[in-house]
Amino acid sequence: MSEQKEKQKIAVVTGAGRGIGRGIAESLARDGMHVICVSKSESSCGTAAEAIRSSGGSADAIALDVSSGEQIRQTCESLLEKHECVDVLVNNAGITRDNLLFRMEQEDWNSVLTTNLTSCFHWIKALGRPMTRKRWGRIVNVASVVGLTGNAGQANYAAAKAGMIGLTKSLAREFAARSVTVNAVAPGFIDTDMTSGLDERVKEGALSTIPLKRFGQVSDIAEMTAFLCSDKASYITGQVFTVDGGMVM
Repeated sequence: MSEQKEKQKIAVVTGAGRGIGRGIAESLARDGMHVICVSKSESSCGTAAEAIRSSGGSADAIALDVSSGEQIRQTCESLLEKHECVDVLVNNAGITRDNLLFRMEQEDWNSVLTTNLTSCFHWIKALGRPMTRKRWGRIVNVASVVGLTGNAGQANYAAAKAGMIGLTKSLAREFAARSVTVNAVAPGFIDTDMTSGLDERVKEGALSTIPLKRFGQVSDIAEMTAFLCSDKASYITGQVFTVDGGMVM
């Protein structure tokens, strides 16, 4: 094995099959990391990994349901057997089940909290210890501005994202002595396939709350995340970076 290969950092990105997650995976690959693209769909994470390899990067794909703690645990065991340590973890996987509280079913609440928040607990618990032993690691949780502001009709999603922020700040304190940083990125309205399907009136209402008067690009989130995963961000931990065009000031 070459010296370059030995020094190559290993990154896991969840929800990497499309949108923000795929953008983050591609950005980390451009920075020279071997990226493990995780998503529920085998075809989507496989396509993302293949695109990275076609561009000269290094990537693998793993399909699993992040709402299953057991699947995460088994996957992490296999990853650590192969790589010994995962250097970078980006928790990006998430779902929405929007509704007003009085119309929200308990299953809608449980599924969003389990997928968006509890999955972070499982990934970090499994992959964080080797980082602390190595005394180098980067964990980035992709939250949302609604975790800071709340949003009508998204009580479950906002609660999960707020929980991610609390988790980030708590684990930053726990891991700091071992030089493992834990930060969060909180996107605002980003131009993805999900936002492209919004009603024009909803888009106009959203734009009215954004001082920069435009939606962000996937690259805006990807580049911020890649910076936090780099050596350049070694003195930054426990922070929440809103990338939202000025929505939250």
